Amino acid sequence: MPNVYAFHAVQFSSGGGDVSSRVAPPYDVLSAAQKAAMLQSDARNIVAIDLPHTPAKELGPSSAYDAASTTFEAWLADGTLSARATPAIFAYRQTYAQGTRTIERTGMACTIDLVPFGPRADGGVLPHEETFSGPKEDRLALMKATRAQMSPIFGLHADEGGKASRLVRSVMSRAADQTARTPDGVLHELWTISDDATIHAYRNALAGEDVFVADGHHRYNTALNYLKHLESSGGAPADHPARRCMFVLISMSDPGLEIWPTHRVLGGMKDYSYDALLSAGGSLLRYEPIAGDLSALERAMHDLSGMGPIRFGLYDISTKRGCVAIPAFADPLAKRFGDKPAAWRSLDVAVVQHLLVEEICQPKLNARQPVTWAFPHTIAEVEELARGSETGSGGGNGFAQLAVIVRPTPLSAVRDISRAGVLMPQKSTFFYPKLATGLFVHLVR
Repeated sequence: MPNVYAFHAVQFSSGGGDVSSRVAPPYDVLSAAQKAAMLQSDARNIVAIDLPHTPAKELGPSSAYDAASTTFEAWLADGTLSARATPAIFAYRQTYAQGTRTIERTGMACTIDLVPFGPRADGGVLPHEETFSGPKEDRLALMKATRAQMSPIFGLHADEGGKASRLVRSVMSRAADQTARTPDGVLHELWTISDDATIHAYRNALAGEDVFVADGHHRYNTALNYLKHLESSGGAPADHPARRCMFVLISMSDPGLEIWPTHRVLGGMKDYSYDALLSAGGSLLRYEPIAGDLSALERAMHDLSGMGPIRFGLYDISTKRGCVAIPAFADPLAKRFGDKPAAWRSLDVAVVQHLLVEEICQPKLNARQPVTWAFPHTIAEVEELARGSETGSGGGNGFAQLAVIVRPTPLSAVRDISRAGVLMPQKSTFFYPKLATGLFVHLVR
């Protein structure tokens, strides 16, 4: 693993107390309405800086980023935000309820050496998803304006012996230094660690391990691009803070580590109807009709294990008809992607993108033009899109035509595909809960 470092974190309330009204979910899951609601509750919520422009899927006007910079500098000047005098790392626990269970996920916030994606002899930073150009342009404009990394990258590491996890949990025997509860009900707790012995022990526990980027591919790419921007002007000496990147590192063996699905909602297809879809895909897919709503379809997709290892739900927004679809033949992506590992070719999301969309929807239902995507994570969000709402995942009035319901990508696939140096399709994973933005900020100036 690249070296682990303490850093002079910028925090609300000098790193103490309850900052529930000041923190926010990551920028890429928020809609304009959600942003407005948080700012109405507290005008000094971090979202005022971290989400200057919606939707954040594309570059916004320069005035939006200038305004974010002005707000950030004002908060630094008046003490709303302040940088720690002593560098630290932070044990971080998230606690939430899922049904009758209470789940805890723990990790460590720190900075690590910013290195290009890829394997390294002493451990590299490995991506698992493809990225879009628009969000990278948006994030780079914000980083240039604020000269800060506003939110941490979510990183995973193997920690097969559990040494790092034990160290993180050992710190949590005392009361947390700072807490926050986000609107989704998740409790976030921080323990500040500034003693050299613990920092050194944590660094040693991670020595030689790979970091798998779970969430934040666009932001890590942005950090790399920002460093190149500084280097091109001669403004990045060897000790420049931009040569390090803020992460929360979580063990793959942590019992609270969960992956949720990222469903797809498709729209904009000129010749689409549900019957046309079934007909167009008849030689490539087999269908099992399912009665009921989207929740019934999701349950059926999980229950019908006898249909095979690759399966996904299709739900027509207009007629409310649905089915579970499976490929008509084994290993359906082998001909086009024989160079990819079997774990990649068997991903539901890969088959959806390369078989359903690229071989059926685009050529047969949309005159070979790209379809429009939205990427909701829950059935409730799919239903919002179906009603014409604009959500953090996309959408809008009249957008939704077809919902594609998928299962969560297995953690083992994330590890194996990343180590093989192959990228999954965009939005293949959704690690829940999201890290909070606003608990710590990393200055890169």
